[in-house]
Amino acid sequence: MSARARLALFAAGAVGLAALLAWGFSGLADFGHYPGPYGDVLNRVAVRQRHVTSVVAATVFDYRGFDTLGEEFILFASAAGVALLLREARERDAVLRDPVADRTVRAVGLLLVGPAVLLGLYVVAFGYLSPGGGFQGGVLLAAGLVLVWAAGSYRAYSRVSPTTVVDLAEGLAAAAFPALGLALLASGGAFLENVLPLGTRGSLLSGGTIPLLNWTAAITVTAAVTLIVAEFLEELAVPLRRPTR
Repeated sequence: MSARARLALFAAGAVGLAALLAWGFSGLADFGHYPGPYGDVLNRVAVRQRHVTSVVAATVFDYRGFDTLGEEFILFASAAGVALLLREARERDAVLRDPVADRTVRAVGLLLVGPAVLLGLYVVAFGYLSPGGGFQGGVLLAAGLVLVWAAGSYRAYSRVSPTTVVDLAEGLAAAAFPALGLALLASGGAFLENVLPLGTRGSLLSGGTIPLLNWTAAITVTAAVTLIVAEFLEELAVPLRRPTR
């Protein structure tokens, strides 16, 4: 296919997408006017029923937990697809140049790794008590690891996030979400039913199964983002020149 034909095909698709987005946004309610009743109902009952102070977390990991399972596996499938496609075609003998050479920039950047990881852990741990959660905190944790490369070196990034360990963590965490639901089904309950003690409202030991699902999502997101970044960084590697005879 010629370049002109590809541009024409892209233009037709872009126009269609723009029209679809314009049609969709035109049907939205005015800002501040929520037309659906479900959010209002959850705002009234979620804290009392689930003993968590974040209605969003109660919705994502309890009332709408089955939908979240699908979202988690979309990310899992994306990371697995990137790894399968790129690893198969990659040249093995390659080296990646470090992005930063200035020592001051490196020192400041590496000093921020600890606070970034700590912030990610906080957002995950308190995600069902305040704004945050496993998905947001997982991205922050992965960003802290990526900062090891951005301010340090790819070799250091590889040491703190070995591919074998990251692959295993992603698979186990992604499997833990449905495994919990299937275990509840086997015991006679409903899939992802909240059966654990709800604990004291407003404390970390509250919410029943919500904290467990929250942490499985956090580990899955952290591992998936770390893996995807690592695969793309490998694509930036410059092939080593073989000595000529």
